[in-house]
Amino acid sequence: MLVELSIRNFAIIKSVTVSFQKGLNILTGETGAGKSIIIDSLGLLLGGRASADFVRYGESRAEVEGLFELPSGHPAFAVCESMGVQIEQDGMLVVRRDISSQGKSIIRLNGQLITLAMLRELGPWLVTVHGQHDTHMLMQADKHINWLDAYGEHALGSAKTEYSKLYAAYRRTRQDLERMARNDRELAQRMDLLQYQLDEIEAAALTPGEDDKLLQQRKKWMNIEKVYSSIQDAYRSLYGDQKGMDWLGHAMSELERVAAFDEQLAPIVESVQSAYYQIEDAVHQLRNLSYQMDFEPEQLAEVERRLDLIQSLKRKYGKSVDDILEYAATIQDELDDMHHYEDRLQQAQERLSELAADMAVEALELSGIRQDCATKLAQEIEQQLRELHMERARFAITVRQMMDEDGVEIDGFHRYVDANGMDQVEFLISPNPGEPLRPLAKIASGGELSRVMLAIKTILAGTDQVETLIFDEVDTGVSGRAAQAIAEKLARVASKRQVLCITHLPQVASLADAHFLIKKEMSEDETMTRVERLNDDDRVIELARMLGGAEVTTKTKEHAREMILLGRGRKAVN
Repeated sequence: MLVELSIRNFAIIKSVTVSFQKGLNILTGETGAGKSIIIDSLGLLLGGRASADFVRYGESRAEVEGLFELPSGHPAFAVCESMGVQIEQDGMLVVRRDISSQGKSIIRLNGQLITLAMLRELGPWLVTVHGQHDTHMLMQADKHINWLDAYGEHALGSAKTEYSKLYAAYRRTRQDLERMARNDRELAQRMDLLQYQLDEIEAAALTPGEDDKLLQQRKKWMNIEKVYSSIQDAYRSLYGDQKGMDWLGHAMSELERVAAFDEQLAPIVESVQSAYYQIEDAVHQLRNLSYQMDFEPEQLAEVERRLDLIQSLKRKYGKSVDDILEYAATIQDELDDMHHYEDRLQQAQERLSELAADMAVEALELSGIRQDCATKLAQEIEQQLRELHMERARFAITVRQMMDEDGVEIDGFHRYVDANGMDQVEFLISPNPGEPLRPLAKIASGGELSRVMLAIKTILAGTDQVETLIFDEVDTGVSGRAAQAIAEKLARVASKRQVLCITHLPQVASLADAHFLIKKEMSEDETMTRVERLNDDDRVIELARMLGGAEVTTKTKEHAREMILLGRGRKAVN
C-alpha cells in the first residue's frame, strides 16, 4: 500500500507530505483546490509523462516521492528483481521522480536509477487509478472488450496469448503481400532503374577504399618533380668523392686505427660504425627510389579521371566508395527478390492461408471462453448494481461477430478479425422494468454510468494483487440513496484494499478511515495548496460544509456528526 506521498514544487504545491493508512482514505476540498494535482503527481510515480509545466513557477525542479509497503510474495518483488533493484525484507519500496524546469526527468527506485520504461512496467502493480476517464470509456463500445478481457484474464490467458502470436504473424504476412503485390508496370520500372544503377556502379569496377588511395597517389604525382630533385640532392650530398659517406668512412678508419690504444674510444667507434652502415643503407634506398620515379604526365591525368568518375558516383549513391559498394549490394538483393517475385508471392499466399486457418481455430476457442466470461460478468454486475440501489436493472454483455469479405474464414464465414480476436463486445442495460436491453452508451444517465463503472471496478479489484486503488470523483452525477450505496461499496472495497478517493459527496466522506482536506491558500505573492489530515471535530466541519455549502450552521454540523456516527456503525456491521 501507499504509506506516504511527498510532493515539492509541483504545480501550485510548494511542499506537502501526506501519510496514508489502510482502509478508506478520503480527500475533499473546494473545486480548484488542487485535488487533481495530487493524483497527477502520483501518476508520475506510476510512469506518467513528465512536463516542464509541472514545475512550480520560479523553481528549478519538482520532486515527487512515494513510500510503498508491499506484502510478501507481491508481484512487484519479481519486477524489481528483474530490474536489478533489491527490496528489503520489510517490503518498503521508495519511488522518487525529479523533473527539471527543462522537462527532463530522473527516476530512482530505492535510490537506484531506472528508466521510464522500467517504471511503467512496475507502476500497474503498485496503484490502480479509476477516474472520470473510465466512465467516459464506458461510453465507447469498442473499449468494452478490454473490460471483459480484464475480468476473464485468467480464463482467456493461454488462448489469447496463442491467438495474439498468430495474429501478429498473420498481419506481418498480409502486409508483406500488400507490399509485394505492386502492379507489373511499377515493378518493371523499379527493376529498370535498379539495373541501370547497378550496371553503372559495376562498370566503374570500384575497390574498397579506392578513393582514399587515389587521393594519396594524386598528391604524390603532383609533387613528383620536387620529390625527385630533393632525393637527388640528398644522394649527391652523401655519396661521392669528398661527400658525406667519404668523410664518415675516413673518420671511422682513423678511429679504428687508434682504438686499441684507448679503451674509451671503443663505444665511439661503435657509434660511428653504426652511423656509417645506416647512412650507407639510406644511400642505397635513395638511389633505388630515384630509379623508380619514372613519371609520365598521363599517369596523373588517369588518376584525375578516376577521381572524377568516383565523385560522380558519390553524388548519386553515397559519400564514399564503401557506401557506393554497400548500396550496390542492397539493390542487388532487391533485384534478386524481384526476379523471384512470383515464387515469393506464392509462398507468402500459402503462408497467409496457413496462418488464417490456425488463427480461425484459436479465434473460435477464444470466442467461446469470452462468451462464458461475458455471462458470468453480467451476472456479477447485476448483483453489484442491486447493492447500488439499481435493484430492477438488467445487465447483459453481447459477444458478436462482424462479416467481412476481406476477413478470415471462420466456421464457414468470412469474419472481421483484429488483435482481440473476432468478437465485438458491447454492454447492454435496462435500468427500469419493462424496458428492453439497449446499449449502455445510449441510454444510461451519468449517475447510472458511475454506478456501473464502480460495479465493474469492484469486481476487477478482487481479481488482481494491486494493494492501492484510487477513485477520482467516480461518484459524479449521483445523490441520495445512490450516493449512500456508492459510499458503502467503496467502504467494502477498502476493507480488502487501500482506497484513496476524491469525492464531493458527504455520504462517501462520512465513511472515511482517514479524511484529508485539500485547500488552496493565496497571498499577494503566491498561491499554495495544502493538505491537512482532519481530526473528528474538523471532519464534522468539513462534512457540514459539504452538506450546506459555504455557510456551516448548527443544523448542518449536527447532521454531519450523525452521518459520521452512522458511518461507523455501518462499517462495524460490515
